[in-house]
Amino acid sequence: MLGRLAATRLLEIRQAFRRAAQVTNHCFHCFFFSFSFSSKFLPSTDPSLPPNLISMHIDSPDNNPDMPWEFNSQNQEKVKEIISHYPSNYKQSAVIPLLDLAQQQHGGWLPVSAMNAVAKVIEVAPIRVYEVATFYSMFNRTPVGKYHLLVCGTTPCMIRGSREIEDALLKHLGVKRNEVTKDGLFSVGEMECMGSCVNAPMITVADYSSGSEGYSYNYYEDVTPKRVVEIVELLRKGEKLPPGTQNAKRIMSGPEGGNTTLLTDPKPPPCRDLDAC
Repeated sequence: MLGRLAATRLLEIRQAFRRAAQVTNHCFHCFFFSFSFSSKFLPSTDPSLPPNLISMHIDSPDNNPDMPWEFNSQNQEKVKEIISHYPSNYKQSAVIPLLDLAQQQHGGWLPVSAMNAVAKVIEVAPIRVYEVATFYSMFNRTPVGKYHLLVCGTTPCMIRGSREIEDALLKHLGVKRNEVTKDGLFSVGEMECMGSCVNAPMITVADYSSGSEGYSYNYYEDVTPKRVVEIVELLRKGEKLPPGTQNAKRIMSGPEGGNTTLLTDPKPPPCRDLDAC
C-alpha cells in the first residue's frame, strides 16, 4: 500500500516537471519571474500553455505596487537596529527579519508594496525579495484569518491522510485554500514538512488573535478530520488547547499504550582502564 502511494506520487512529480519543461521552452523568463512573484494562483490565459500551471501577481486595491507603504516611525528604528547586525556591504542578509517586521506591521501579510519597501532598504532588486517571500511559508502574501490553519503537505503526512484533513477544514469553514472566512477568523493554507513525521498527520495554527506582533505557531499532531473540526470550534470560542499530539493514548511521540521495550535506563558502557595500557 505504502509503495503504491509513493510510486503514484513520484509519477505525479515527474509529470509536473515535464509540464514545467514545456513551459520553460515556451517562455523561460516569464515562467520563472511570475512564479517567484506570485501572490495568487490563476489559470494560464495562453491556450498553448498547460492550464493551472502559471502563477502570477494580480493587482488589487489592497495589493499593488502603487499602494503607498513604508515602515512606520516606530519600526524605522527597528529597521536600523536589524541592519546594524550585518556588515554594511551585506545589508541584503537582513531580508528575512525585515520581511517579518513588515508583515507584523501590515497585520499578518505582505503586500507587494511592502516587499518593494524592504528591497529599497537593503538596496537590492525587488525580485530578490520576492524570491525569499515566496519560498518561506511563514510569509503570507494574501490576507489571512486571525487563525491561519496550515496543513502539512509532505509525503508522510499525505500518506497518513493530510488531504482528508484539509478537505474537512475547507468544507467545515466554507472556504477555498488561502481564502478568509467572512468573520475574518479563519483561513486555510499548506506548509511543507513540520518536522514531526512520527506523529503524522499534523497541522500548524498561526495564531494572530493577539495581533500580528504577538503571533505564535502551535503544532497539533496525530489529528483526524473530526479532531481538526473540533480544534476550529475551540478556537472560535477563544479556548487555547495544549499543542502536541491529539492522540490520548500517546505521550509525545511515544507508542500507544506506552513502551514495550527499553523499559529501564540502559547500562553505561564499561570504563576503559587507561592506566592498564
